[in-house]
Amino acid sequence: MGNMTVSILNKRPLMGHQMVFLTIIGFWVFHALIVSLRAAVLEFPSQGELATRRVLVTLIGIALTWLLYLILRLFDRKPLGVRVASAFIAAAPCAFVIAWANYYVFNVYDPVSVFSDQELGRKFMDIHAELGLTAWQEVAEIAVSRYFFLIAWASLYLALGYARDVREAERTASRYAQAAQDAELRSLRYQVNPHFLFNTLNSLSSLVIKGDKDKAEEMIQNLSTFYRTSLSSDPLEEVTLDEEVELQKQYLAIEAVRFPERLRTRIDVPPSLANERVPALILQPLVENAIKYGVSRSTRPVTIHIAATADDGWMKITVDDDGEDSPTLEHGNGIGLANVRDRLEARYGDAAKLTTGRKAGGGFHASITMPITPRDSE
Repeated sequence: MGNMTVSILNKRPLMGHQMVFLTIIGFWVFHALIVSLRAAVLEFPSQGELATRRVLVTLIGIALTWLLYLILRLFDRKPLGVRVASAFIAAAPCAFVIAWANYYVFNVYDPVSVFSDQELGRKFMDIHAELGLTAWQEVAEIAVSRYFFLIAWASLYLALGYARDVREAERTASRYAQAAQDAELRSLRYQVNPHFLFNTLNSLSSLVIKGDKDKAEEMIQNLSTFYRTSLSSDPLEEVTLDEEVELQKQYLAIEAVRFPERLRTRIDVPPSLANERVPALILQPLVENAIKYGVSRSTRPVTIHIAATADDGWMKITVDDDGEDSPTLEHGNGIGLANVRDRLEARYGDAAKLTTGRKAGGGFHASITMPITPRDSE
């Protein structure tokens, strides 16, 4: 599918026929107006006859410039240097044909009739003959000016085509960057489940070894509910804060089987923030971290507190525990916290951050600050 898309893009012209035709018409009409204005200022005789012949030469010029465009189209997907060279080469014969047509229309085809005074017309032709310029010399002189005229139009065509090349390259790069970001988000999101499952199976194994059948069965049921909910979501989609908190309640219910006397939970999420969007399972590593380093290492009841607040377009979600202070820095530098940081950076860039640290009275604090996503008004 990707190769087919690239092939179609390569065959598509850099500029549409309509746009090219309008630029050609614009160039030649402007040229005809300037020449007509010059003739009027210099008070050339037979303005009507000159205008008729000028229209004929302009139409020939338009046709040959269109031919030049068809030639340049053959080099649309070539390097810019090749396109520039093809323009300089192809413009030469086109300029020569336009110059010959101009010479024929004004100098060969009944030149005397251009003058209202026939005698004056004959005298002009005699003077013209005395100058000694051959037809080829005059055609060459006209061809030089028409050549630079065609090069000017070709430069415009190449500039517009190059600009479109750049836009297509930017769009392609943007698609690849988005695909890479999606792949990174999927990878980071899928890291959460195996990490959580490993820890939960360890807990389940401990219950089985202790022979606590009822608690093991309860944990299996809670684990089944948790995974059915978490795996049904698209890793690239966001969920509401309320849904994310409910998922963490399911996880805490699993851990409550393991720590019935030590685990306490407290949830403070105002209704006004319940429908705000957050990445799915973004709180899971933070809650799991609090269980691993706060609850499991404590000999007393530990409260895990999940809260959310909003201020001036920003939302702050915190996960705190008041467990015993760990003697190492391991609490704040685990794989789970790194996963949260990476996911926030991949999705929001510098607009979101994770802040962690020890609390003065013991325990650990983790907070996510992220922009509130604007919602369309209903």
